[in-house]
Amino acid sequence: MSQLSATILGCEGLVLTPGERAFFTDVQPFAFILFSRNIDNADQIRTLCDDLRSCVGHHAPILIDQEGGRVQRLRPPLAVEWLPPLYQIKQAGTNAARSMYLRSRIQAHELIALGIDSNCAPLVDVATADTHPFLQNRCYGFAPNDVIEIGRAVTDGLMDGGVLPVLKHIPGHGRAQQDSHLELPRVSASSKELSTDFAPFTALNDLAMGMTAHLVYEAIDPDPATISPKMMGLIRNDIGFDGLIMTDDISMQALEGNMTQRSAASIAAGCDVVLHCNGDMAEMQDVVAASGTLSGKGLERAQAVLDARKTPNTVDIDALKAELETLLNG
Repeated sequence: MSQLSATILGCEGLVLTPGERAFFTDVQPFAFILFSRNIDNADQIRTLCDDLRSCVGHHAPILIDQEGGRVQRLRPPLAVEWLPPLYQIKQAGTNAARSMYLRSRIQAHELIALGIDSNCAPLVDVATADTHPFLQNRCYGFAPNDVIEIGRAVTDGLMDGGVLPVLKHIPGHGRAQQDSHLELPRVSASSKELSTDFAPFTALNDLAMGMTAHLVYEAIDPDPATISPKMMGLIRNDIGFDGLIMTDDISMQALEGNMTQRSAASIAAGCDVVLHCNGDMAEMQDVVAASGTLSGKGLERAQAVLDARKTPNTVDIDALKAELETLLNG
């Protein structure tokens, strides 16, 4: 790989502008991410993915948030309208893990057909009764073992379909009672209590990519996890995650300072790449300048991500949809 910016970036609209094309060609971001503003029809999405990759010297991963429920960028007719994960899991009962495997394998089929090869899932934050509504029904359960089982099923479904999973939100967002898109959550649980939150991430620490949580664990460090060297050390050493760590969206309002300060602090703390989602060119320029390029362990992890991609296994998608329908509705 040529020298890569330690960033994952978005674009403004349905097609690349000449300015975006020149910028991405110059800075060589490791990967890209798509949002609803980038989605119109299948041919347009495939063309956009091709154009993004043509800017860089490698087959760049293209990410999307396709959890289901509220957080689902692709809607009919491009993709199935999925229930929020927690609702499907409750509906499936003892068949929850199989149902989520099927869902994820079908999602992977939908994504790959459009040129998208990474989904920002599994979300293995352990829910509580007090988890903020922005997150709670996106979770897989209220007990670590349940979350681990579902998280592995989601991972396997995506990987079997040729789509790279992203483990989130490391090291656990479930206790947050605020929406980190808007403000900084603070969690007062003890280190012993937090072991429950960390358990699913430890169990799934073999994944190639993970995304941080923008929140403070007061028992461990006063800084948000994304910009905390102590929390990054915990993720690497205690949780044992050695994959590529991206920040959650660096433009979320949980973090203080401008894009330059946030990005530099994230890299200094130990994140490998900075995720910037809103497509604002001026902000992206600041993020790229502050994030630097991938080198050393970060570059090794980036290469491991690319090497982790699999050719989709051959399945009958209609048969999988029929099985899922039976599991959920009898």
